[in-house]
Amino acid sequence: MTNQHPAASLEEMLAAITKTFAIAHDQDSDEHLAQALVYNAGRLAWRMREQGVSTNHKSSVSDVVTEADHAAEEFIAGALALLRPEDGIIGEEGTNRRSTSGRTWVVDPVDGTYNFTAGSDYWCSALALVEGDPADPSRLIFGAVHRPAMGYTWFGGPEIPTTRDGQGVEKLPQVDANQLCLATYLHPTSLARPERRDAWVRAVDEFATLRMLGAGSVDLGSVADGTMGVWLQHSVADWDWLPGKALVEGAGGVGVKIEAGGVTWCVAGNARAVEQVTSALASM
Repeated sequence: MTNQHPAASLEEMLAAITKTFAIAHDQDSDEHLAQALVYNAGRLAWRMREQGVSTNHKSSVSDVVTEADHAAEEFIAGALALLRPEDGIIGEEGTNRRSTSGRTWVVDPVDGTYNFTAGSDYWCSALALVEGDPADPSRLIFGAVHRPAMGYTWFGGPEIPTTRDGQGVEKLPQVDANQLCLATYLHPTSLARPERRDAWVRAVDEFATLRMLGAGSVDLGSVADGTMGVWLQHSVADWDWLPGKALVEGAGGVGVKIEAGGVTWCVAGNARAVEQVTSALASM
């Protein structure tokens, strides 16, 4: 009797999981489906990490990808192919299926992969559903983010009040940036670029304090539920921006983009604080 190749075993496992999921969620609304997808993708990645996963580097030592990223994205893409075959899908790990419905699912199977590989709990699975071009959608329908270590699932959108585990979050109050914590990230290479560094410092200077924790969609979910104040980062991929932007807007906040220091910055939070940040960046 020959031993089965581990890759074949994984592919068979994913196929079985995906088929079972599709049967169980065949009648789901988009809203329920989205939350089930990120929940199950996050749990799949979590279980794979416990068993040990291999890690590869992409653009740098801190830009990594694992078998769990690919498996979680394959699961989501496979489930959507069965349940929403006319919709498009764009995933961080390379999935790209064109839409014939005008709608596209934008997926980050494991956001915060460096944290994930290091054993940290600060990571999540995230997705958004949009109409039109994901790079500039005509409508952002909703976002869903699941953080396995805490058991949280955030869900919401511009027309859907944001919830965390089914409980509505409070609408974001209009608070000045100097009373808030900024969730942000700046790669060390950008610190060596004076125009980027200076723009970032000017924005950071508006806040009471800051945190750099390394998973944008967790940060943005935390902005939406009020445990962080505002989020700021430059050169953000659609899958790192759209899920959390939807959550913040569903909590009564805003998400905007602004050019400064030669790059595009994404800013999200309550409207007053966001305006203060964008004004600081615009003054560069």
